[in-house]
Amino acid sequence: MSIRAKLKDLGLELPVAAKPVAAYVPAVKTGKLVFTAGQLPLVDGAIPFTGKVGGEVTQEQAKEMAQVCALNAMAALNLVDDVDNVAKIVRIVCYVNGVPGFINAPFVANGASELFMKLWGDEAGVAARSAIGVAELPLISPVEVELTFELK
Repeated sequence: MSIRAKLKDLGLELPVAAKPVAAYVPAVKTGKLVFTAGQLPLVDGAIPFTGKVGGEVTQEQAKEMAQVCALNAMAALNLVDDVDNVAKIVRIVCYVNGVPGFINAPFVANGASELFMKLWGDEAGVAARSAIGVAELPLISPVEVELTFELK
């Protein structure tokens, strides 16, 4: 079953990739690897929940936004190769804009990790991962995700 069909079964769809707002490209393909730029949880050009996790944004909302970031990263990948050509999710880096003392960045990052496990399974969908708390993110985003994909 194609990744797009699996997304549809989950009630999701691959979004249109966001256009860069500075001097970068959304994704770079080198050999069998695709590296994405950090992806914000943009939905139709806006971030649904802004602010700090543990403050204006709940950790559950941030987890949902990490999934949106993951979908946006898949859209970025789709600019340089087909999402159905992914063999493995190699690495996930999740930046979480939390209030001072917020320690649940790994919970937030699960929004991306769990989506990939549903799409690619426990073998290809499980990646090395970093979940990092940060002081600020662009556009007052609660989360940002970047990915490394391996192609078939």
